[in-house]
Amino acid sequence: MTFIRSISGFRGTIGGAELDNLTPPDIVRAAQGYGSWVLEGRKKPAGERPVVIVGRDARPSGDMVLRLVTGTLMGMGIDVIDLGLSTTPTVEMAVVGEGADGGIILTASHNPVEWNALKLLDADGAFISAEAGAEVIRRSNLAHEFAPVQALGQVTSHEGWIDAHIQAVLDLPLVDRAAVAAAGFKVAVDAVHSTGGIAVPRLLKALGVDEVIELYCEPHGRFPHNPEPRPEHLTALSESVVEHGCQLGITVDPDVDRLAFVCEDGSMFGEEYTLVAVADYILKHTPGPVVSNLSSTRALRDVAQAHGQVYTASAVGEVNVVKAMTETQAIIGGEGNGGVIYPTLHAGRDALVGIALFLSHLAHVGGTVSALRSGYPHYEMVKAKIDLDPSWNVDQLLADFAHEMREHGPSTIDGVKLDLPEGWVHLRKSNTEPIVRVYAEASTPEAAAQLVETYRERLLACA
Repeated sequence: MTFIRSISGFRGTIGGAELDNLTPPDIVRAAQGYGSWVLEGRKKPAGERPVVIVGRDARPSGDMVLRLVTGTLMGMGIDVIDLGLSTTPTVEMAVVGEGADGGIILTASHNPVEWNALKLLDADGAFISAEAGAEVIRRSNLAHEFAPVQALGQVTSHEGWIDAHIQAVLDLPLVDRAAVAAAGFKVAVDAVHSTGGIAVPRLLKALGVDEVIELYCEPHGRFPHNPEPRPEHLTALSESVVEHGCQLGITVDPDVDRLAFVCEDGSMFGEEYTLVAVADYILKHTPGPVVSNLSSTRALRDVAQAHGQVYTASAVGEVNVVKAMTETQAIIGGEGNGGVIYPTLHAGRDALVGIALFLSHLAHVGGTVSALRSGYPHYEMVKAKIDLDPSWNVDQLLADFAHEMREHGPSTIDGVKLDLPEGWVHLRKSNTEPIVRVYAEASTPEAAAQLVETYRERLLACA
């Protein structure tokens, strides 16, 4: 069982012993640390209580976690606006829209059902910085003073934000509802029985999609398969696309910030290529800089350069991508895990805006999804992991590995990345699991797998 405190928030498995899992006392301590940080940086005038937006995915543990978090914040004198079942990008937008002091999304993203997490937002609706995250962790270990009865916070429910989010997507100039409706799309959706089952079909119908085949769209949180949107988990969606004669299939993760597509023939469009296709569409209409993280496909760089635009690679993690996008004034960016960030709407990964922009792109270019995919530079990526030995100093291990690889001029802004003639390999410590991730990309799966194996062994040799 696992409990991880990091800049990504507080994440762990439900049940078991406290301090080693995400148990009720650990949830309360995490909420106290965050609540204390909000109170310290409050923007409300004296006498007004700060406000925090809270929303959750559909995991069975979500209601329990929600009650503990909201009760703790109330006890600290903080008002809570509860969005109920929601999505990560919806909560991000609601923080700004409600003028709140912060937000908490209760979701463990792609992790299996036994996991849950508190993902923490600042007053701009963005994930808190590394420095703020460290401060929240520090505060979570302290004793706190709580509000007297007359100053306790209050909870109000607001379940209209998914509709507001969808409307904001529809209002974007590059979302072409008329073209999507005219295309007569038939689309299958796999929402892993989480909140994508609420938001995605609603968005598609608002866009004028002809027919939506709903697969695992009841939001009860009992995932029908591993919720990470990877090919080996999407066989049912692939079969549904072919069986129903759909133009494409759409899948999202439990909190709807990752997005992947299935082609009309049941093949995978490729999670890495979600951002590539959306960026291609954006750059045709609004040229500007592009950003993705170090573990994302080279195809995005190639597409940006084909449009005459500058590409920048950031450290892994949404907060790092957003920071690099702000610094470069990027028009589009995101992560190769299917995370599209379109700052014209808001500065966060958002599967809903990704769907609307992708369908607009497909409606404009015509043809099949597989034909669209074949028009982009072809790379193959292999992703592996190394389970951590508790005795390892992982930061030192990666530093030693970088020294051993110094002839290749490694990037060390996030783990170690080697750009090689035959491709690239990136090794980094995960912020969300007790592992080292090893990603590699090359022209064939075999070549990428060989890069993973070669440099995995070279890292272990440094242990």
